Amino acid sequence: MNRWFAVVPLLALVALVVFAALRLGDFAGRSLADGRGSEYRPDALVGQPVPETVLPMLSGAAAGPGVIDLKTAGVGRPMLINVFASWCAPCRLEHPQLMALKARGVAIVGVAWRDDPAATRAFLDELGDPFSMVLVDRDGRAGLDLGITGAPETFAVDAMGRVTAKASAPLLDPAEIDRLVASMQAPPRPLPTADRG
Repeated sequence: MNRWFAVVPLLALVALVVFAALRLGDFAGRSLADGRGSEYRPDALVGQPVPETVLPMLSGAAAGPGVIDLKTAGVGRPMLINVFASWCAPCRLEHPQLMALKARGVAIVGVAWRDDPAATRAFLDELGDPFSMVLVDRDGRAGLDLGITGAPETFAVDAMGRVTAKASAPLLDPAEIDRLVASMQAPPRPLPTADRG
């Protein structure tokens, strides 16, 4: 019974920290959108190309030396871009779903947002690495370019590098996950027809 007295305050503290982080991220995102908080739209990138933001790749427990453009990280195939951090409690909650997506063959590029590379590596070593690559966004530049309000956020990107859908919460709902994956598949192209005039 004494154990519950220690667990309940700890759970309450974790819930408070998560709530504060989400609210702080929402406020920061609104204040950064064109300088006009009232016009902030969390889905503003949907239908637009992925920003051309160059970031170092996570190599072991360090950033770099290799760098890659976020837009070309998918190498011409559909991908999910998952913004996460080792300090993010909701990121831990969604991690099993990311591992399941990897097992299904879905390419996921991770963006370690405002995180120390050594902490990112420890997080992935502990929970498993669902990412085809991890990009280090230590100063939050890619987060600004993507217009995120906090972590985790996930973007579905088609083979042409266009954002097709976004989830601004942990990926926990199977229907939401299926919606993201389905959106990044290119629609069938019409067959060319000969002009018979």
